[in-house]
Amino acid sequence: MGKPVFGGGFAMLAVLAASSASAQQEAAAPSPASEATVAAQTSTGAALPPDGTRDADFSTRGFLATLPDPLIRNAAGAPVWNLDAYAFVEGPAPATVNPSLWRHMRHLKHHGLYQVSQNVWQVRGFDVSNMTVIRGSTGWIVIDPLTSVETAKAALALVNQTLGARPVSAVIYSHSHGDHFGGVRGVIDAAAVASGKVAVIAPEGFMEEATSENVMAGGAMMRRAGYQFGTGLAPGAQGQMGSGIGMGLSGGTLSLIPPTQTIATSGETREVDGVALEFQIVSGTEAPAEFNVYIAPEKTFLAAEIATCSLHNILTPRGAKVRDARAWAHYLDEAVTRYAPKSEAIISSHCWPVFGRAEGATWLAAQRDNYRWLHDQTVRRMNRGETMAEIAEALVPPADLAQEWSTHGYYGTTSHNAKAIYQFYLGWYDAVPANLHPHPPVARASKLVQALGGADRVVALAENAMAAGDYRWSSDLLQNLVFAEPQNTAARALLAQSYEQQGYQSESAIWRNQFLSAAADLRAVRPVRPPAQSNDMIAALATQELLDSAATRFAPERFGNRKLTIALELTDRKEQALIEANSRVMIGRMGATAAAPDVTIRGPRAMLLALMFLKQPVSTMQAAGLQVEGDAAGLQTLVDALDPMPQGFAIIEP
Repeated sequence: MGKPVFGGGFAMLAVLAASSASAQQEAAAPSPASEATVAAQTSTGAALPPDGTRDADFSTRGFLATLPDPLIRNAAGAPVWNLDAYAFVEGPAPATVNPSLWRHMRHLKHHGLYQVSQNVWQVRGFDVSNMTVIRGSTGWIVIDPLTSVETAKAALALVNQTLGARPVSAVIYSHSHGDHFGGVRGVIDAAAVASGKVAVIAPEGFMEEATSENVMAGGAMMRRAGYQFGTGLAPGAQGQMGSGIGMGLSGGTLSLIPPTQTIATSGETREVDGVALEFQIVSGTEAPAEFNVYIAPEKTFLAAEIATCSLHNILTPRGAKVRDARAWAHYLDEAVTRYAPKSEAIISSHCWPVFGRAEGATWLAAQRDNYRWLHDQTVRRMNRGETMAEIAEALVPPADLAQEWSTHGYYGTTSHNAKAIYQFYLGWYDAVPANLHPHPPVARASKLVQALGGADRVVALAENAMAAGDYRWSSDLLQNLVFAEPQNTAARALLAQSYEQQGYQSESAIWRNQFLSAAADLRAVRPVRPPAQSNDMIAALATQELLDSAATRFAPERFGNRKLTIALELTDRKEQALIEANSRVMIGRMGATAAAPDVTIRGPRAMLLALMFLKQPVSTMQAAGLQVEGDAAGLQTLVDALDPMPQGFAIIEP
């Protein structure tokens, strides 16, 4: 799925900095579905494939139990997850929800412990992801312990209550995204791992990727992720409808225990607590470090996240490096030919299983063909000179492929993925010189509004477009007007309605989230709160990554025409580093020393974080025990030259 694991805040240092938030104003009530949206939903529903019974059967097959209390709470008693948040999804789709997405959520909303095979179970619906549990010789083998400690603990408790209490003998991380390892301290503790009682297995490169993927762009990714997952929206027929591969994101504690074993090559086998496992490396597809797992005795294949109940993202809307769609298809082809013929069940780290060899092989082949078709047809059109926007508009999935529900875009979309594949090969520039150096958004918007005859004229044009059901054009017009005149209340209100109707019509849950989040932002002042970061993630980040991240917040114009050399001695980690700052850049080097630094800092790394990330005054840190020798005033100048940690930013206004 790819939840960001480094958002910019530092929870363990929160006592050193007070955060403030603007008061949230009462948001206007959402609009009902317009006549155009009602017509669009009717047309969409008529074109859908036959509902069938497969997904209804597979999404509930093997159900054993769930929790009597739907609320999972943290240590303070605050809810972090509601199992029944989507219980309202019953009966026919309302006009405010795409009928395909409504059907999808009817199957995705189920929660509890499910038996897959004789010795394999899944806990589904306890987070955005699934926890897979295998009975080993001495204990449970847990694959993907959810996103947060609280939900993982509740899931394991349900397993023990239902199947009989056993210790956890091993944990397997299928890949390097937080929703597949963040709950690990809810199922094991670090002492058991350190003593060798519990093995933690992950793909090669896991730690580097789990801690670094979102470091540099953490602030932007976290803000955008709020739109992607609709974190400010309440579940409902006019609100959030999950994420397409699961419900929402749990609000608990993210944790991480480093792996003790890694897998580097496809076909590698391990006996884990008496269970024979075979691993398929699929790194570079959905995650930079990822594997699938074939559970040999159970004839069960875990496809992790390269095959789920939805088309996935080649480029996530929250932002990340573009993924390789061609490699994705190749790995799925390997799964079709190598693992499907011997698998009685195919399970994923999201969604529900597929049972039966023939059914599983057909399902995996459809997933493979979907990514291969997307890749090949995008490249074919790209090489004919079509731009990413033209390709995205022209590509329509083959009719027979669209008959398979799991190829629909409940998470990723054909449109977004076609643009991503184009970007993978050619970048954002379409070779049209007018797009090489256009005016920036606000200046362009002002000129466009003026050229169209002023604000009133733009509003009139937008109203005409909305009356005709052309919300794409009305949003284009009104978004420019809001950029040109952010305080234009009429434009903001109309744009919110336009975005809302597009959200209602979206088959993709995360497209819906983005449209509805934008509408909510246009109608209300949202509080800006710094995202909290888990201690485990901070501890796991390499100091070089932290120094490089701090350097991305360095403002040379505030530092001035000077030079400063800082020697760092991180006493708790026995690390040395050197920072050099000048009128252009700030550079950090691990292991480097200087004969005569301008200033020397000695102390635990947490104090460096407080100084460089929370921008605590040098004098405050000295009082807290940080040793500073030399030019303390120069050090303060450097701290002052660092931008504050990202606290959120406007998206649909300047």
